[in-house]
Amino acid sequence: MKRLISANPSEILQMNAEELKQSILASEGRVVLSENVVTRETFVGDITNSEIARAFGADMILLNCVDVFEPKIYALDSSGDDVIHRLHQLVACPIGVNLEPIDPSAKMLEETQEIVAGRVASVETLNRIEELGFDFVCLTGNPGTGVSNREIIKAVQTAKENFSGLIIAGKMHGAGVNEPVAELSVAEQLLEAGADVILVPAVGTVPAFHDQELREVVDLVHSKGGLVLSAIGTSQETSDTDTIKEIALRNKICGVDIQHIGDAGYGGLATVDNIYALSKAIRGVRHTVSRLARSVNR
Repeated sequence: MKRLISANPSEILQMNAEELKQSILASEGRVVLSENVVTRETFVGDITNSEIARAFGADMILLNCVDVFEPKIYALDSSGDDVIHRLHQLVACPIGVNLEPIDPSAKMLEETQEIVAGRVASVETLNRIEELGFDFVCLTGNPGTGVSNREIIKAVQTAKENFSGLIIAGKMHGAGVNEPVAELSVAEQLLEAGADVILVPAVGTVPAFHDQELREVVDLVHSKGGLVLSAIGTSQETSDTDTIKEIALRNKICGVDIQHIGDAGYGGLATVDNIYALSKAIRGVRHTVSRLARSVNR
């Protein structure tokens, strides 16, 4: 199996979930995942955020705020059932979507933000993303939506039964709920439920989450055959490049497999310089240029 960071688009688009997981593992902590909001006018109005992120070093694309029952992506000349197929043609890389396991009984720290049914993790939405052709799902929570670890664990079980793609699960931040963001016991339960990749906050993004705590999660997950994604989901994706580089190296040292960069910049995308800086920090110029220059037609 070729490393994701070295594979041609034609090879990547043929990968199933297990092959994609193996190709990420083989990339040895050098995979960049960029998240973007699909509902806003993009940074460059007639180009999708996904294309921009891909051009600056992203290996994987995560779409946020998609109503999967009525899928639309700003600046994409397609909608409905064909939308992800068309986006695959343009970016030629794994594409995923956030679905949110809402917990109505969660003890909130802030006012709850209501979201449409097409963004909530359910049997129906998981079946729908299977139909649309997503490569992976991320079961997590946006700020204030009331997503709890308990419901994420349940959603992983549901996803395992209804979706054939890679399953990423965990929290980037509190999502408004008064509970720990990353715990070993939660990571273990997510793995037992069927998660392929455990999502945790990047060290340096949420208060009092230290290198040692991340290392413990990484060691546990790797011992059980899983992967770890560290997320910059606290608007620090718009910090200066020095901050991004420091976060990137600290989390690579801790052993994470995928480094995520969030969507809080202009038009719902990280600052493009920071996507590039993250890529260059964790894999150097050679692999960064390989990603930037490799044609979608290869």
